[in-house]
Amino acid sequence: MTSSDSAQQSAGTPAKAPAKDPWDLPDVSGLVVGVLGGTGPQGKGLAYRLALAGQKVIIGSRAAERAQAAAGELGHGVEGADNAECARRSDIVIVAVPWEGHGKTLESLREELTGKLVVDCVNPLGFDKKGAYALRPEEGSAAEQAAALLPDSRVAAAFHHLSAVLLQDPEIDRIDTDVMVLGEERADVEIVQALAGRIAGMRGVFAGRLRNAHQVESLVANLISVNRRYKAHAGLRVTDV
Repeated sequence: MTSSDSAQQSAGTPAKAPAKDPWDLPDVSGLVVGVLGGTGPQGKGLAYRLALAGQKVIIGSRAAERAQAAAGELGHGVEGADNAECARRSDIVIVAVPWEGHGKTLESLREELTGKLVVDCVNPLGFDKKGAYALRPEEGSAAEQAAALLPDSRVAAAFHHLSAVLLQDPEIDRIDTDVMVLGEERADVEIVQALAGRIAGMRGVFAGRLRNAHQVESLVANLISVNRRYKAHAGLRVTDV
């Protein structure tokens, strides 16, 4: 104990609690994860990787039959349901729908998503002869649009920079990449970080509040350019953390 610590205690001033270890994350293994858009490449890949890690996963689609067929292909206990049932039965809901249907889908599920932790991984992009480019939604980002449409849900953003090809490839045991996680509440962010860490090779890294989601979503346009030039499936690593 230092002399300043002793002086504080003798003066009756309580000592500061030690800072929380940012890598001390919660156990999320018992949570049910729903994936809206789980029949698309990104959603299906995420569902597969999480189920492979032992997570209980339900994939959602507008048509229950389509979701059930996709779930049957994935195996590992994955179930399929229509979007509303998927949302109702899940503790955490990942939104992996196409940008064009993002707002309408979330608006239609507002009641089912009440009280849920909603993780948006949608990237608003446009494409022309020059390649991919970022779009800026009126709300600022897809994640902020989700937060505006779901006032009674807790919205975070993550899983934007993952290759659907790698996610779905059963020959690949691990995917060495970081997952940028954004959100307003530390507890929610840490849940998503822990969920990302369930996938072999991945690590969830806090990357700011939802107001910073646009940059994270937009970076996917750059990764698409990288992939095309180098015939790769590029991801991200954050150094020195």
